[in-house]
Order: sequence, then C-alpha cells, then structure tokens
Amino acid sequence: MKVRRRRFLYLAAGAAALPIFPCVASARTYPARPVKLVVGYAAGGVTDILARLMGQCLSERLGQPFIIENRPGAGSNIATEAVVNAPSDGYTLLMVTAAHAINVTLYGKLNYDLARDIAPVAAVARIPNVMEVNASFPANTVSEFIDYAKANPGKLNMASRVATGSH
Repeated sequence: MKVRRRRFLYLAAGAAALPIFPCVASARTYPARPVKLVVGYAAGGVTDILARLMGQCLSERLGQPFIIENRPGAGSNIATEAVVNAPSDGYTLLMVTAAHAINVTLYGKLNYDLARDIAPVAAVARIPNVMEVNASFPANTVSEFIDYAKANPGKLNMASRVATGSH
C-alpha cells in the first residue's frame, strides 16, 4: 500500500507543479539569433547528417536557424579550436565525437584543454565500438588483450578503418 500512496503523492506533486512551467519557459529568450553548430568532419558523413537532423529539429522547435558549419581536418581539432576561440555565449556549439577524447591522448600539444574549454550540453547518440579477435586467440576480454599485447610486443597484427576514431 505504501508504494501506491507514495506514487500517488509524486504524481500529485508533479501535477500541482505543471502550471509553473509555462511561465518559466516563456521567460527564456535563447536563442534570440541563429546558432552555429560546428562539425569537425566533411559534409555527408554520419556526424554531419546527425548534426543536420538535430539542427533542423532544433530550428523548428526553437524558432531560430541552427546553421551547420563543417570544419574538417586534424581529427576534428580544427573545429574544436574554432569553437574554443568563439565567444562563450551559447551561439557556437560543437558536435563532439569519440575522436575528441582520443585526440587528448593522441596529440602531444593541443591549443585547447577539452575538459576546461568545452562544456557538455547534451548527449545526442551512442555509437558502440567492437573489437574482434580470432576464436583461437588467448584473450577473451579487452583487459586480457592488453595484458597479452604488453607481454608480446611486436607480435600482434590489426586492421581498422583509416582516419577515424576507431583507427
């Protein structure tokens, strides 16, 4: 019985609070002008298509254009640096991918600090990575694979797509 009563109280409290939200929402003026969404890859790729679909939805919902700007190159570092150097007013956004986390470890010196200079706004998509090995390989987990690779330097071969986060 307590569970039902508690659930009823949560629903009642939520229903009582609903009339407040239209007032709060109408007080917001963002965005008051077009918003630029910077993508670190060429037009036509998965990240670009996702950004364009999201930009179209946000434009319709918020009443301001969301302009997609492609700045490919350097594993998305060019786009990231452009956003870091833009005014911190919320009108220049960056489409972040796994490459951004990888770049922090891959490049010795970046002109930005991702953790300090970029603030996350929303998760848009999750894209899994897959690691496959031959069934006869002695490792069954990523940890075991790493241990094996450290114990056997220069003995492993691998294949991947080129110039992406998975590479």
